Amino acid sequence: MADELFRELDKTLSASQWDLIGRKRRAGCVVPLFSVFSSSSIGTGDYADLKRIIDWAQLCGLSIIQLLPMNDVGSAFCPYDSSSSYALEPMYIVIPELAHAKDKPIKVKIDELKEAYPAGKEFVDYGVKHAKLILLREMCRRETTFDAPKFQHFRQDNSYWLQDYALFKVLKEYHEGRPWYEWEEKYKNRDPQALEVFRKYHDEEIMFQMWVQWQLSKQFKDVKEYAASKNILLKGDLPILVSRDSADVWTHPYYFKLEYAAGAPPDMYCAKGQRWGMPTYNWDRIAADNFRYLKERLKCASNYYDSIRIDHVVGLFRIWSIPYDDPHENQGLNGFFDPRDEALWKEHGSTILSFLVNHTTMLLCAEDLGVIPAACTKTLQEQGIPGNDVQRWVKDWGYRHDFLPPEEYRFLSVAMLSTHDTTSWSGWWESEAGTIDEALFIRRAAGRFDASFMKDRLFDKTVSCHGRLRWHSYIDSVDALAYVLGKKKEEIADFIDMYLNSYQEKDKFWKRVGLTGPVREKADAEILAAAFKLTLDAKAVFSIHLITDWLALGDILKNDPYSYRINTPGTVDPKNWSLVMPISLEDLSSHPVCALIKKMVIASGRVEV
Repeated sequence: MADELFRELDKTLSASQWDLIGRKRRAGCVVPLFSVFSSSSIGTGDYADLKRIIDWAQLCGLSIIQLLPMNDVGSAFCPYDSSSSYALEPMYIVIPELAHAKDKPIKVKIDELKEAYPAGKEFVDYGVKHAKLILLREMCRRETTFDAPKFQHFRQDNSYWLQDYALFKVLKEYHEGRPWYEWEEKYKNRDPQALEVFRKYHDEEIMFQMWVQWQLSKQFKDVKEYAASKNILLKGDLPILVSRDSADVWTHPYYFKLEYAAGAPPDMYCAKGQRWGMPTYNWDRIAADNFRYLKERLKCASNYYDSIRIDHVVGLFRIWSIPYDDPHENQGLNGFFDPRDEALWKEHGSTILSFLVNHTTMLLCAEDLGVIPAACTKTLQEQGIPGNDVQRWVKDWGYRHDFLPPEEYRFLSVAMLSTHDTTSWSGWWESEAGTIDEALFIRRAAGRFDASFMKDRLFDKTVSCHGRLRWHSYIDSVDALAYVLGKKKEEIADFIDMYLNSYQEKDKFWKRVGLTGPVREKADAEILAAAFKLTLDAKAVFSIHLITDWLALGDILKNDPYSYRINTPGTVDPKNWSLVMPISLEDLSSHPVCALIKKMVIASGRVEV
């Protein structure tokens, strides 16, 4: 069956990309680089640690390492809200590997930096980025290779974005960190004469920014070569959106619809939807330039990755657009889909995706979660692009209201337990399984019944937490739900749908994975192993899981499982994008969990033995 499915890929647009990476089922790990550390780390994980992760993956029988976006991030340190679609994040540089690192004054400062920003704390101290840049400036002043052919080649090869990015960074510092749309008019609107004068007087700082990117690029390319030597694929992440306050938008404002903010419509997990804030694209203008903006992004990414995940791929078909001046407290409530005409969605998304496939050797994968129009699903299938199947949502939502068995997963998919935007699997099991979102319940109740009164009648507060509501056991049928609400069934179709897909969800999962005995509330090792087995055995071509879920197998994560999450969408919180694993990479490599992972991966047929 697998051979037949792989042969079907010959009919797709991505056939040559599949040939390059190899047509076989694989397992992997999603690793936010800021979440790992070693004894040599300074404040956070770096490219040297990425090599250690590659070694660990090989030890565990994993053949894909998936990273979050590695681009230069802004003040919120969100990798999906970057300052550039091209430039790399300086925080991940391996300072001791640079020229002059062994010079006595520099070595002393490296040791001081390591002492000031010890790695392995519960959360990343992002002050390390600024501290590293201060030291990098001093090292750059000692540099004598600015005229070296390799540096000149790097500048020429990246001329589309590098000079503008470096100028943007220096201008931003000149304006004390303010966003570009609050700069002096001549700089905000890119007056050529003013920019030329500025370049002349700030040449040293501009050269520094380019030098840092050169060093980062060399180190990342070296990591890719190392991964290839170990037969490990590196999978990157291509956000389709970029920060409003970015070099991209400042350089090419005509490519964006600055009057809108991108987001997502309300759903059962976010009652008001989401407002991300990034501007949406003016695709007509990008297309008129023969999609060069996208072509250059692909060229840049291909230096570092074998495969790339397209974040929020449905946004290429239609994007939820919120008027920029709409009050922030409304989140995504007042948005609309652009294009507005649904009949245009298929051609719109298919045109962009086919361009991407035809202009890269990387295998494209797609994040296609949420409410996805049929046009998107069909296009991914036609073009041979795997989507995402997150176990907790891989259900027959409209008929059985139950989890799908392994053989009913999509072949062209990446099966996973969790994502960087969800709770860990253990956190889901203990706090979310069998629940509905409290804010969504309150919003849907408005004008129909007293939400506060009904909440106590419908939900068991003793097992409800973190804004999630668990049904009382006596609400054991749709009839019982209608009776308690005092409504006719046709009046509460939305509540019936929520009920059918959440009531006794744990019992359904328990039965699906073949566990025996009474359902347990705590996510112990047996339950988690059963969850892994379901996705590893799935028909999906890839099974890639967050490092938090893999490590939970080894009882490494001791705190409340709900706390082990990378990001909580729709929130601004210092804990977002800063979680660190409570074990060093050296200790992880010798931990018994490695043998357990390898045993499970071998049993699933996702590694050659």
